[in-house]
Amino acid sequence: MPNQPWKCMGLYIISCLLDAVDGNAARYFQQCSKFGAVLDMVTDRSTTSCLLCFLATKYPSWTILFQLLISLDLSSHYMHIYSSLTSGSSSHKHIDKSSNFILHSYYSDNRVLFIFCALNELFFVALYLLSFDHEDPWFNITIKLIAFISFPICAGKQIINVIQLTRASQTLASIDLAERKMNN
Repeated sequence: MPNQPWKCMGLYIISCLLDAVDGNAARYFQQCSKFGAVLDMVTDRSTTSCLLCFLATKYPSWTILFQLLISLDLSSHYMHIYSSLTSGSSSHKHIDKSSNFILHSYYSDNRVLFIFCALNELFFVALYLLSFDHEDPWFNITIKLIAFISFPICAGKQIINVIQLTRASQTLASIDLAERKMNN
C-alpha cells in the first residue's frame, strides 16, 4: 500500500467491482448460500479495514475516527448477519419495510446498495490517493472533488451502519426474551 498507490488503488477498485458482480451472479444463477453471504461480508469488512488501518497511519490525527469506523463496520455487519441467521431469515437482505424503512430501501434496491457502497469506498480511496504527493495540481483538485462529492454518501453509510447495529441488537434481544419466556 505505501509504495505502489496506483497498483493498490486499481486492485482495490477491481476487488470492489468484482464483489458487486459475484453477488449478482450468485442471485442470477440461484447459487446463493448462507456461507456465501457470510464470506462476502467477511471479505468486504477485511478489505475496508485494511484500507482504514493504512489511512490511520497516514492521517494520525484522525486515527481514533478510523478505529471507530472499523469497529462500527465490523460490529454492525456481524450483528446484522447473525441476527438474520438466528431469526431464521433466508437472507440478511430481506428487511421488512415496516421493520425499518431505511434498511429496507438500502437492502431491497441493488442500485441504492451499490451507490452507497461504491461511494463509501470511493471516499476512502480518495483519502488514500490524497495521502501521496502528486505533482499535477489538477489531479489533486479532481481527487479532492471526488472526496467532497462522496463524503455525504460515506457519512450516510455510517448512519445506516448505526441503524443496522441498533436493529440487529433489538432483534437479538427480542429473540433472547422469547427464548427465556419459553424456558420459564
